[in-house]
Amino acid sequence: MERDDEGSARVGRLRLAGFAAGDFAFNLYWQSAMLYLLFYYTDALGLKVETAAAIYLAASIWDGLVSFAVGVLVDRRGAAGDYRRVLIWGAVPLGLAFCAAYLPLHGTGGMAAIGILLGHLVFRTAYALVNIPYLAMSARVSPHAGDRAFVAGLRMLAGTAAAVVVALGTVPLGGMIMGVKGGPKAFLGAALLFAAIASVILILVGRTFRDALARDDAPPSPRVPLGRALRAVVRNRAFTTLVAAMMAMIVATSVLNKSVLYYFKYVFGDQAAGQLALGAMMAVSAAAVPVWMAIARAIGVRRVWFAAILVSSLGLSLFALGDLPRAGAMQLFLVGMQAATVGLHFAFWALLPEVIDHGERTGGVRTEGIVFGLAALLQRIAIGLATLLIGVSFGEAGYVANVVQTPATLAAMRMTIALVPLAGFVVSGLLMALAPAASRRRAA
Repeated sequence: MERDDEGSARVGRLRLAGFAAGDFAFNLYWQSAMLYLLFYYTDALGLKVETAAAIYLAASIWDGLVSFAVGVLVDRRGAAGDYRRVLIWGAVPLGLAFCAAYLPLHGTGGMAAIGILLGHLVFRTAYALVNIPYLAMSARVSPHAGDRAFVAGLRMLAGTAAAVVVALGTVPLGGMIMGVKGGPKAFLGAALLFAAIASVILILVGRTFRDALARDDAPPSPRVPLGRALRAVVRNRAFTTLVAAMMAMIVATSVLNKSVLYYFKYVFGDQAAGQLALGAMMAVSAAAVPVWMAIARAIGVRRVWFAAILVSSLGLSLFALGDLPRAGAMQLFLVGMQAATVGLHFAFWALLPEVIDHGERTGGVRTEGIVFGLAALLQRIAIGLATLLIGVSFGEAGYVANVVQTPATLAAMRMTIALVPLAGFVVSGLLMALAPAASRRRAA
């Protein structure tokens, strides 16, 4: 290990990179659920968009509740060795649960919907059980803010690489594995492939992780009563303002991203162009993350949030006022929006460990598990709300899967894609402006 100016140990970049690789595995699952699962329900399985959105909302809220419960358990256990074991022993069950979410159940009635919901709930439960310990480990991968910002950037790059694989490879790779050109079996084939890759990576991450905050001569940390820990988190304004801003941002980005396949399929009549747009969006993130990391070093992470909000809001305002009549122009617009919103995701993950430290300094309690669990709960709720907004607005507009949509339906879908995210970004910026002064000085 290297030593910094104060003589404390610095974690090697290779070890930090190895830990960040875990985000590639988790994002094979997460990006598939974010980009394809709603579309899979409506256009592959034939569910009504309102039913599909309701299933997604219920699973997202359940995911958040389980994530919070796991976060509490993480703080109660308080040992990084337990986190490692969760990754090692939970990797394969998580992969199997992910495949359960893509089982091609036939029919659109109540029993089929219940079966689809159960498969989704099994996946979300397994994901929370494994992912929250990994997130808690990110606060212990190094004691230095610079290292943790470096890890946040690498995690974004790893997640971006997984998102590109998911966006471009789901249908062709899954179809190749299952011997079909499309349909529900192609999605299942992709799920099997992604689960195999992710399981291997998570096992390796679990086996190689080392707790950088552990001290051989330190006494065991006392277990903080749950009520006190929750009060400490709620009183941590650095946390509450950050997660409130995050929720508004997640609603905005989720509505935008989940609408891509629908927009290209029904406005341009070219679903493949929509898949290419998703792939390009995810690919540009790989270039955008280092740029935002460099900007953060120059102006501070918190100011990155405001810069990304400004660019995103301007882009959506132009889209709301003007029309993009060709698929290529829409692809370029979405790529630009993705480059901007990457800054928000990077800033959130870079700031979250800092607000944990802020809460420990001001409240005397370190609650990393509960913080990550609450953040996951609120993130899942925001994703579920965004999906519900799509389902309700598209349903009221008269959307029916796999038929030609009316001009009025297409116009309403377009306004949903433009105005809902715009409102979310504006609210997110206003909420971030309420961050406490101490957090501002540290983040800047």
